[in-house]
Amino acid sequence: MQAKTGVMLCGHGSRDEDAVQEFAVLAQHLKGRFPGHPVEFGYLEFASQIIRDGLDRLRAEGVNKVLAVPGMLFAAGHAKNDIPSVLNTYAAKNGLQIDYGKELGIDPKMIRAAADRVEEALDGAQGDIGRHETLLVVVGRGASDPDANSNVSKVTRLLWEGFGFGWAETAYSGVTFPLVEPALEHAARLNYRRIIVFPYFLFTGILVQRI
Repeated sequence: MQAKTGVMLCGHGSRDEDAVQEFAVLAQHLKGRFPGHPVEFGYLEFASQIIRDGLDRLRAEGVNKVLAVPGMLFAAGHAKNDIPSVLNTYAAKNGLQIDYGKELGIDPKMIRAAADRVEEALDGAQGDIGRHETLLVVVGRGASDPDANSNVSKVTRLLWEGFGFGWAETAYSGVTFPLVEPALEHAARLNYRRIIVFPYFLFTGILVQRI
């Protein structure tokens, strides 16, 4: 039987409707990048459609091979364990080949996109303050996975070096220390004339709003 390949974008899901909608818009744009292949999406939790629903839709279109990717910046417990478990269970039950790809990770294109956002903040800031007098605070999601947390620190380092700021700090909006408030209190004590706070997230949501 000839293989018909589909693409499955796997998200975490959120209780925030705007975050869910932003992910769905991303999936819709992805369809334009793969005109010869069916593209679906699904969430692990908190929102519909769930991942199994997206896989059902692909099978209904005659797909017998799926390229699944986590729509996430970094790989923590959900990308490393929970999503693969859902995919493997579905594949075994339905006789479907599912190949699982990687998260976005530390990628030059993502760093350039982050730099553009920081540049926008600088352009909109008031006053003539040099970069050597500016401190950058990069805020990540925060996870129980040390690899994901260290990757946020790598992003901070790359942006700091790229812009030539006087200093940079990393903070987290979730379960990891330092949280945003103590990180900002520490940053304020360093006496830089300007502090730029950059949330490094793909989508909005509760953790972004918490910042």
